[in-house]
Amino acid sequence: MPRMNTSIFRAVWLTVLTSVGMLSGLAAQPAPVPADEGERAPTPPPTLPADVKLTPLNPGKTLFLEKMANGKRRVWVQAVVCLREGPLEVFLCKKNTKEHEAILSADIDARDLHMALIVCGAKPGSPVQFVPTYQPANGSKVDVSIAMNDKDGKLKQLSAREWIRNIRTKKDMDQLWVFAGSRFLKNPDDPKMPPYYTANNGEIISLSNFVDSMLDLPVKSSRETADLLFEAQTEKIPPLATTVYVILEPKE
Repeated sequence: MPRMNTSIFRAVWLTVLTSVGMLSGLAAQPAPVPADEGERAPTPPPTLPADVKLTPLNPGKTLFLEKMANGKRRVWVQAVVCLREGPLEVFLCKKNTKEHEAILSADIDARDLHMALIVCGAKPGSPVQFVPTYQPANGSKVDVSIAMNDKDGKLKQLSAREWIRNIRTKKDMDQLWVFAGSRFLKNPDDPKMPPYYTANNGEIISLSNFVDSMLDLPVKSSRETADLLFEAQTEKIPPLATTVYVILEPKE
């Protein structure tokens, strides 16, 4: 028996369902969700000056390389504000991972950012070690800043540390991040598979020490809820779903 053409089959089936009233409720579309309810759509990214030339590094155009006039390079990441208050473990996470404990999330593959930092001259070191004794993360220092629109729609740049407050001192975070480099783990069941880059678990730019962090702090910073060292400076952070650029510039 010959097979029915798929498109014809679907058309006939929809006609039958409609005739018995099974699709009566599908024609009506749900009412739009108010802006202050549900998940907010990200705002458009900030408009950059004509003299800022960015080269996209991924298909989604959320990761960029900038070559500055002085010959130095730095990386730009398009990110979205996902948290504005409370204790923090992460500053920037991968989308759909740790938005509940990070200020920003970005739709990127952390491996691409790792390679971009190397192109910019950064040298990965080692992630934090906890046994037999604590050894802080090390690697090239990386200055992290934010490019965003101000209230008048003009682009401004500020240190990412202005959004982060030390819970104990009540002052802005005063440490630079280091390029710890996370870890590449092979699949024991299939060694031929590409190794998994563990920063894709969410710890792209961390505030608490994690062995999976790409960028970590070179000081002891607990990940235990009762002992978290940093919190969001709500009054300085723009509304949820605001799109910004995170700029990473190696310092050595």
